[in-house]
Amino acid sequence: MSEIRRPLEGVKVVELATFIAAGCCTRYLADLGAEVIKVESPSGDPLRFTAVNEGRPYGDAEDTTFTLENTGKKCITLNTKSENGREAMEKLIAKADIFVTNVRKKGLERMGLDYESLKVKYPKLVYGFVSGYGEKGPDKDLPGFDFTAYFARGGVMGTMFDVDSMPMSAVAGFGDHQVGMYLASGILAALYRARETGKGDQVTVSLYHTAVWDVSLYLQASQYGDPSTQYPISRKLTANPLNVSHKTKDGKWIQISMPRYDFHYPLFMKTIEREDLVGDERFYPQTNLQSNLLEFYQILDDEIGKYTLEEMCKRMDDADLPYAVCQTWDQVLADPQAWESDILAKVKFPNGNERSMVRTPVIFSETPLPAYERGGFIGEHTKEVLKNLGYSDEQVEAMIAAGEATDVKRVQ
Repeated sequence: MSEIRRPLEGVKVVELATFIAAGCCTRYLADLGAEVIKVESPSGDPLRFTAVNEGRPYGDAEDTTFTLENTGKKCITLNTKSENGREAMEKLIAKADIFVTNVRKKGLERMGLDYESLKVKYPKLVYGFVSGYGEKGPDKDLPGFDFTAYFARGGVMGTMFDVDSMPMSAVAGFGDHQVGMYLASGILAALYRARETGKGDQVTVSLYHTAVWDVSLYLQASQYGDPSTQYPISRKLTANPLNVSHKTKDGKWIQISMPRYDFHYPLFMKTIEREDLVGDERFYPQTNLQSNLLEFYQILDDEIGKYTLEEMCKRMDDADLPYAVCQTWDQVLADPQAWESDILAKVKFPNGNERSMVRTPVIFSETPLPAYERGGFIGEHTKEVLKNLGYSDEQVEAMIAAGEATDVKRVQ
């Protein structure tokens, strides 16, 4: 029986990008079997130097962050501002099916690597572009990170917190990973059409648009003006208190989720031994509840607070009602479901330490899981890739000596 090929085997991808969103996209393409060549400047992707932000060891002997976004890629360095570096970059793109970048437009235009320039030479090329704020509008050229373009301006931090509290502490990479996977879906559609018609395309995904899409269910609802949708609001005044997390007797949090309030209400009242409230016209149906939200929230909080987390989970399980424990990250890393469903994998780093790493969230039934190995060192594959482009050993060494490329070097 022949070995099962991964979906994108034979597809060539070139990445010229820093940080997370574009790297996440191409890491997923690598998981699917594509050959991905990541081009860094001789100083390296800034993502290699964020250890202090994440409380982990500095250096690439245990660079879990870089590995998360760049496993499965070949890492090379080129000074694309130099003539020879720019020429090598052009040779890479000439052989590629897909080019992915997050370099701002003016920089791309200076290097001749913008879509308008490249599509003339390579009409089948699929061009993936990560933007902060999109291709049009007054702020299209602003720099964007997920803290700013996604969390802040996209309506996440300004709404998704209790009105009596303050905006959440944003988690780096959260918005970037959304962008990366959305970009991959567009790239794959464009690649299919390029294979069918010979015509490539530019696929753009912005952090700002991604955030607005991610909150769009309540964003569209907010225009009707109902108090329950005018976020930020108090957790005590949400239109459906059966979709709110509550603290148990032992200080743990459980998230209940019963969006069909009228259907679930009588079932849940029995679960918390408040059968006396079944049919209570103050709280049922849901249209009546809206005038009594504070009172009902306090009842729920008091009743759930009588049980330990284990007791509450058993009651929910016995009633077959939807819920989940609000887990900390340490709990997620030890969750049997995360391991048995292939969400997590163990990766061994050059210093001998083994760490738990997260797989991209698309699993195939007929395709084996991709290998999960450390991300490449700066310039680790420069010589190999340049020689495959036709450069002689002497030419490669001359480029390295001139600072137009670098050989493998490790971040100490």
